[in-house]
Amino acid sequence: MKDLDNIPALMNELGARAKAAAAELAFAPPEARRRALEAAAEAVWARRAEIIAANGKDLEYGQDKGLSAAMMDRLMLNEARIQGIVEGLRAVAAQDDPVGAVIAEWDMPSGLHIQRVRTPLGVIGVIYESRPNVTADAGALCLKSGNAVILRGGSESFHSSTAIHACLVEGLQVAGLPEDAIQLVPTRDRAAVSALLTMTDYVDVIVPRGGKGLVGLVQREARVPVFAHLEGIVHIYIDRSADLDKTLKVVVNAKTRRPGICGAAECLLIHRDVVESIGKPVIEALVAAGVEVHADPALGELAGTQPASDEDWGREYLDMVIAAKPVDDIDAAIAHIRRYGSNHTDCILAEDKAAVERFFERLDSAILMHNASTQFADGGEFGMGAEIGIATGKMHARGPVGAEQLTSFKYLVSGNGTTRG
Repeated sequence: MKDLDNIPALMNELGARAKAAAAELAFAPPEARRRALEAAAEAVWARRAEIIAANGKDLEYGQDKGLSAAMMDRLMLNEARIQGIVEGLRAVAAQDDPVGAVIAEWDMPSGLHIQRVRTPLGVIGVIYESRPNVTADAGALCLKSGNAVILRGGSESFHSSTAIHACLVEGLQVAGLPEDAIQLVPTRDRAAVSALLTMTDYVDVIVPRGGKGLVGLVQREARVPVFAHLEGIVHIYIDRSADLDKTLKVVVNAKTRRPGICGAAECLLIHRDVVESIGKPVIEALVAAGVEVHADPALGELAGTQPASDEDWGREYLDMVIAAKPVDDIDAAIAHIRRYGSNHTDCILAEDKAAVERFFERLDSAILMHNASTQFADGGEFGMGAEIGIATGKMHARGPVGAEQLTSFKYLVSGNGTTRG
């Protein structure tokens, strides 16, 4: 039994075991990793009643903490969402194995043959907040890419994550892979996070998945390299060429489908020329859907809205709230997004090809969209099976981080008694 009172010793033990497991995973056959994920999917479905019961304890805990309705939605699991977890595990299992894949190869005049091949990063630490499905997504992607992982879920999802983790371990057992390949920190104690961030002897990269507070903490305290996943301050710009029907569908879906996820729209920018013809009908539709709209006074009096303040720009609500303002033109929209955005996901609604090209060229968000809901900012929707997060930095991985993004590479160099003159 682990000593949960001695956090440094506990985390040191997890790290040592993860590093040993990573060494084995690096050369484990792809078929074994695939079988482990398939068996984990079977276990999740077989244990769905147990997982839902565990989730009930987490929902009670979240209620006591006063979580918002959107945050409670992030936390909640039902049979349909568990089916989604199962499908995600199977999708990752079915993907091509990235480990050992040849990225490039070439011959040199010296006689050398050089290959650049994918190789695991080693041990990944994943720190996430209330969404329990991340336990399955992160565990699956790390395993598929040949990495060991230490998962530290949010305190709200502690019981759900524990139940899902048990299914992942069952999959490892079925496939004959080391159980320490996927470990879950068995305590809510925040000291475990601080310890994980400084485990340079064992952990190769940290992936934070959560709000601004969590990411800020990780970036301040980490001694291990970090894949930055900043908040999703997601903008939608309605161009003067936008189609009303498309705009209504996309904006309402982008805000209301799941307002608590990082791809949910948080700010609506409306070209001044279409405020009356498109902007106001869109705002009316949002209000009718139960969204609290913080409207810039320049939009005029709009029923069901409240005046926006300076604090509304650059804000991630993660709730049924959105800010809205008019802009003079596409360049004003771009300037606003550059100032207040988080380089996560931004969208243009337009029929003018030149406007779309300008938006795509002049913004550098990890994901840029045209006439599509920002709720598609998701590795599963990008064909990656699942994602470990959306990386908003520019080093190594960017956008949805799937199995391939969790690898590095090495060079394999062959000669035939070749010497250098």
